Amino acid sequence: MSNIKKAMILAAGRGERMRPLTDTLPKPLLKVDGKALIEYHIEALKAAGIKDILINTAWLGDIIPEYLGDGSYWRVNLSYSHEEVALETAGGIRKALDFFEGEPFVVVNGDVWSDFDFSLLNKPKAKAHLVLVPNPEQHPKGDFGLDNGTVLAQNEVQYTFSGIGVYQPEIFADLVIDKAEPLAPILRGLMQYQQVTGQLYQGQWRDIGTPERLDMLNKEFQRPIKTINFDLGKGDN
Repeated sequence: MSNIKKAMILAAGRGERMRPLTDTLPKPLLKVDGKALIEYHIEALKAAGIKDILINTAWLGDIIPEYLGDGSYWRVNLSYSHEEVALETAGGIRKALDFFEGEPFVVVNGDVWSDFDFSLLNKPKAKAHLVLVPNPEQHPKGDFGLDNGTVLAQNEVQYTFSGIGVYQPEIFADLVIDKAEPLAPILRGLMQYQQVTGQLYQGQWRDIGTPERLDMLNKEFQRPIKTINFDLGKGDN
């Protein structure tokens, strides 16, 4: 059981590479084996004892709250932070920072699929803690190195950032509210001072970045992409 109490699921992106699927549907609501991507995260966070979850939205932002509701369907508490224009990862976190009440929190990209166990994450001793994965075919050069639990900007062996991390809120406190800010430059700055720890996860993980990757994953479940549909209703329970 994780000692972290709150989490944020990033769901504000436009999903350009997923078009035309994302022309009428936010990417985190695309389905894998008949279940929306974001539902897998909600269920995994709850299993780790993290029940206070914030979801940021922008593109088609009203659809996600309408679909998920207040979280009672999963017996969690869902809150929402809407961005008129997507603020990128760090900007979105800054806008919603008060939600975390000064405590470290988990962040997960809404457009990845994984069987990662969030109970493996605890409050970091450093400013940030990242979950890295072996490089997928579409990203062979990776993002960061890992040396005895410390994440490095460059190393002989590079791994891919999974989109799962734990952050201390002070990282974002000085950012301008409602200004788009990427996360990677902040992390690279912290890495210069050995303030980012990490772990390598070698279980199931997919970056669902294109219709082809979504189709491939669904075929592993014997459920091709053409069967994906969207129906409201989770919020009605």
